[in-house]
Amino acid sequence: MCIKRQKRESSSCSSSTSLHPSKKQAIDPDMETRRSKVKSWGNQPLSAADPDLFEVMEKEKCRQVTGIELVASENYVCRAVLDALGSHLTNKYSEGMPGARYYGGNQYIDQIERLCWDRALAAFNLDPECWGVNVQPYSCTSANFAVYTGLLLPKDRIMGLDSPSGGHVSHGYYTPSGKKISGASIFFESLPYKVNPHTGYIDYDKLEERAMDFHPKILICGGSSYPREWDYARFRQIANKCGAILMCDMAHISGLVAAKECQSPFDYCDIVTSTTHKSLRGPRGGIIFFRKGKRAKKRGFSLCQPEESDQYDFEDRINFAVFPALQGGPHNNHIAALAITFKQVATPEYRTYIQQVKKNAQALASALLRRKCRLVTGGTDNHLILWDLRTFGLTGKHFEKVCEACHISLNKTPIFGENGAISPGGVRIGTPAMTTRGCLEGDFETIADFLLRAAQIASTLQREHGKYQKEFLKGIQNSKDIAELRNRVESFSSQFAMPGSDL
Repeated sequence: MCIKRQKRESSSCSSSTSLHPSKKQAIDPDMETRRSKVKSWGNQPLSAADPDLFEVMEKEKCRQVTGIELVASENYVCRAVLDALGSHLTNKYSEGMPGARYYGGNQYIDQIERLCWDRALAAFNLDPECWGVNVQPYSCTSANFAVYTGLLLPKDRIMGLDSPSGGHVSHGYYTPSGKKISGASIFFESLPYKVNPHTGYIDYDKLEERAMDFHPKILICGGSSYPREWDYARFRQIANKCGAILMCDMAHISGLVAAKECQSPFDYCDIVTSTTHKSLRGPRGGIIFFRKGKRAKKRGFSLCQPEESDQYDFEDRINFAVFPALQGGPHNNHIAALAITFKQVATPEYRTYIQQVKKNAQALASALLRRKCRLVTGGTDNHLILWDLRTFGLTGKHFEKVCEACHISLNKTPIFGENGAISPGGVRIGTPAMTTRGCLEGDFETIADFLLRAAQIASTLQREHGKYQKEFLKGIQNSKDIAELRNRVESFSSQFAMPGSDL
């Protein structure tokens, strides 16, 4: 007992000493050394903290500046967005919603998220009494799955545009062999609708037939590779007829919708999801808009006659699906950057930008058509075109590799009527990124020349080295034609500054 008591007394004395440090302890050189090491760690620039990674990042910056960016789902953000993404907001954990967090210290985080809500609704001219928004999804795929999780039960049915027809895999997709590709098809039953194989346009009559046979709980409009307008009124009519919730994934065209440069899904849909980094020019992430308040009657395709007692119940179910069902804490740096984005989207300058995006897409489409290239649907209504390369005897995969070697970025895509994603017969080309850098119609005439030259080089390489990928890639490495075209591309692209960069 005496020994134990002595230990406790010793412990008490030690504790007392730590609470009242002596002068010797206050200037302990070891303590000061440790403090200085922590400060040194916390204030090193990236170039000093990790020179290896810094070097690779600088190379990527150079690639972005010297290349032509034609991936339809990519864009450049402004310096203000970059500042927010790299800010101290990364430090804060804030699981939950504003006013209902799982951690303290979120009073300013709540202000930021509420500001983002307000600006998101204003950007799309939405009445906050009729629409709500969740800005926490990490991506549009996450946003889509949160909608399914919140509103459906496992094995309930969804219907979206088939991936080879230009749809997105997050709307449900099986390979021809029956393999389930996305979580949407693993946890829910999906049946796609398709484009007309002769025109490339959505076949709305067959869509209605399939929907009436399948009776999906959610009918999805929107895709990742569809160059034409969507008939939302017809979708509303079909959804009402088969008893489905109507959801739009406007990831690719959200910027056009905000600028009123295409038809709006908000006039007809119950749920609207989007990415935030494509034509919106914001940080990478997702967003969900949902109707709230009094539910509209399902008569024809009108959504303007409310019933007295029937309320939309999407808000709580979708918010709960985002957190805690599927995600953890939101990325507060992303939400702040998104608030900046929506402030910019609401300006006249942004609408001018989107108008130029469409003009550039039309110019590029016209230039390729004049050069006897085949485009799916014969042109475009939005920001992207689909180029069918089968007339050149090429696959999208080989053409993408040649373009990449020439510092042109685009992506292979399946063309309706072919077997699909194993050997896609075309490429998807978008104009938002190069429009952000300042390209106009005449510049896209030059880009069309580069693309046609790349197709000619790819055809020559395929004749000389065959279609097998390994031999084809060897031919690319040793091609003088590719080196010459790469120099032309870099000289052209270097004329246009990259936003948010000193280069």
